[in-house]
Amino acid sequence: MSITLLYFGVLKDVLGRSEETLAWDGGSSTALLAQLRTRGEDWAAALAPGKVFRLVVNQQIVHGEVPVPDGAEVGILPPVTGG
Repeated sequence: MSITLLYFGVLKDVLGRSEETLAWDGGSSTALLAQLRTRGEDWAAALAPGKVFRLVVNQQIVHGEVPVPDGAEVGILPPVTGG
């Protein structure tokens, strides 16, 4: 079982990748982020709970804790800036 993770913008640069396949036994978006934060300092800082970013699960922007099913495509979007 696995999911596909997509990283965008500054997250792609900081985390050093734009996409990966992750072994996944199922769980929530909160559990996924907690798992990714254990990868090291850069990951913990980039995905810290106080950071403003969006998760997209199967091309739907999600809010709060949601299930992440096996086979899902999960995008992690950094804050949008500009004016």
